[in-house]
Amino acid sequence: MTTANPDPEDLTARARIRDAALHHFGEHGFEGATTRAIAETAGVSPGLLRHHFGSKQALREACDAHLVKLITRINEQAHANTPADGVNHVAVSMATLGPYRRYLARALTEGRAEPVFDAMARMSEQWLGVLDETRSDPPFTDRKARATVGTAMALGVGILQEHISRALGVDASGEEGAHLLALTLLDLYSHPWISTEEAAAYRETLNGNRADGGATPPSAEEHSDE
Repeated sequence: MTTANPDPEDLTARARIRDAALHHFGEHGFEGATTRAIAETAGVSPGLLRHHFGSKQALREACDAHLVKLITRINEQAHANTPADGVNHVAVSMATLGPYRRYLARALTEGRAEPVFDAMARMSEQWLGVLDETRSDPPFTDRKARATVGTAMALGVGILQEHISRALGVDASGEEGAHLLALTLLDLYSHPWISTEEAAAYRETLNGNRADGGATPPSAEEHSDE
């Protein structure tokens, strides 16, 4: 038995439905968005929406899968490029994910979009694995903890783009703004605000002030990811 090739128009309709869902979920949240309104925005019938996705939950999962695919592609490009290639990966990320900022902001603050956050955290762990090989001082916490918090911080830059643009006085999604943002992030990542000695002292204070008297947070040495 042979299976007919998918109708190209059906594939286009599926993408339109997904994009309409990303818009409605971003504007109204998962609970507030309706499949009828999503279908109307996509220019299809509710029946065709159900045919392609089955349910609103499955549609949300398709939205997350689409974003994971985009983020994975950006990450792979970053791995493939070197500084000599002259690629501004901040600009690439802003341009690619810019249309989905409202969806990400709404979904993440609702506790949704777990696959997107988890995929980004895994990618961060991979980057840290490379960086840890040349790190001279042992990390205070394990790689997963650092990747998780780092991912949240990175997402904040993209989601708060309007605030960043307002404070910087330049559109962070434009060429000039993306250049300034990339330089600023490069400076922040390459020049720590406190020395390793100061950080060690703060760590001693934090551990000494623990009210429960429990064990200190796991370090990378105690929980190696190798």
